[in-house]
Amino acid sequence: MPSLIDIRRRIRSVKNTQQITKAMKMVAAARLRKAQDRILAARPYAGLLQQMLANVAAAAAGDERVASLPLLARREEQRIQIVLLTADRGLAGAFNSNLIRATQRFIAERGAREFCLECVGRKGRDFFRRREANITGEHIGVFNKALASDARAVGEAVSGRYAKGEVDAVYIVYNEFKNVVSQKVTIKQILPVTLPDNAQPIDYLYEQPPVDLLSDLLPKYVENSIYTAILESATSEHAARMTAMDSATSNASEVIDKLTLYMNRVRQASITKEIIEVVSGATALE
Repeated sequence: MPSLIDIRRRIRSVKNTQQITKAMKMVAAARLRKAQDRILAARPYAGLLQQMLANVAAAAAGDERVASLPLLARREEQRIQIVLLTADRGLAGAFNSNLIRATQRFIAERGAREFCLECVGRKGRDFFRRREANITGEHIGVFNKALASDARAVGEAVSGRYAKGEVDAVYIVYNEFKNVVSQKVTIKQILPVTLPDNAQPIDYLYEQPPVDLLSDLLPKYVENSIYTAILESATSEHAARMTAMDSATSNASEVIDKLTLYMNRVRQASITKEIIEVVSGATALE
């Protein structure tokens, strides 16, 4: 049976851990509010950009040069590029493990095709580096600020690789933010760009041919898709960490209650034993 000193020491240790998890929960909640505002502001822009792309594509539909645009070229998927968005830190529940498992499952379902990874975040990079996967690039610390320049760097890397024919398709794996307790793992193809078929041409006055405007718009559309995914993942990470730290704080309270009850029982048993010894000694002296 452990001594009272050992039990008190363990209770003090759990209380210290509880203070840390509670502080991390408050920090995650504050960051979540800011990240949530950013993603809610970014979603309408992404929708309008997609609508603009559809309108310009409809206006350029009659131009034969559209088929020669490199980001629209469709090839048989033999070499696939995956952009994996994970966090740099843990303590966020199953946030990182769900993304990694989804990526492994995606690779396994496509058999013996060649895969390369563009890793955004330390957790995904470390996992696949230990397994000697083909990592074409790594971007650490992106979720901390979630800047458009980071998305531009990733977008230029994968777009250039696709335009040169080094890969045949590009997919992005990220967590889509639904609400505080729900984040959905999403696998989305971003290259080749799929143009809507049902768009109706609008009578715009273009300063340059629509096909040239479409050529300039496609890389920006890819970069915006990656930027939106980064914002979604950053928001999901804060939500997952807040939920995990709230659960850890509640579990610490339960552990403290159980240890306190156990300590009282040990102390009561010790007092009872001492009373019995005193009574036994007094009886022996009579």
